[in-house]
Amino acid sequence: MKKDIEIPKVEKVHVAAVREFNEEFQAEEWNAYIINNKNVSIEMILIVAKGYDGTKETSVMRHKLEKLPPHSFAKIEFIQDAVLELTNEYQVTFFAEHKMFEKTFVFKKNTVSKDKQKDLPIIPKMGILAE
Repeated sequence: MKKDIEIPKVEKVHVAAVREFNEEFQAEEWNAYIINNKNVSIEMILIVAKGYDGTKETSVMRHKLEKLPPHSFAKIEFIQDAVLELTNEYQVTFFAEHKMFEKTFVFKKNTVSKDKQKDLPIIPKMGILAE
């Protein structure tokens, strides 16, 4: 029975951490973004975010986006610096082309830092893609 269930592979959808200047607080901060680099919209996007490391664990945060057009991105949440010392997971579920997709994107602990930033797809800024 399980062998009959098709689980499509998530391609061209990413989660990225981007360092940005916050005008309101006059400070640099990390923000998580979801990137849709597909040629189709993704819909009913559910994102469950959490951080953990042994006995330390953050609150579970849930986010929902109705639709993300092709070749676009959207901010998920602000990431506190203290949370970057933990492994951070973003479990993303969405629909595209009449199928449901799911993938867990992971930022391993201490991997989000200014010196590891690279060019990102779609977003015109430097950042770090989750694995």
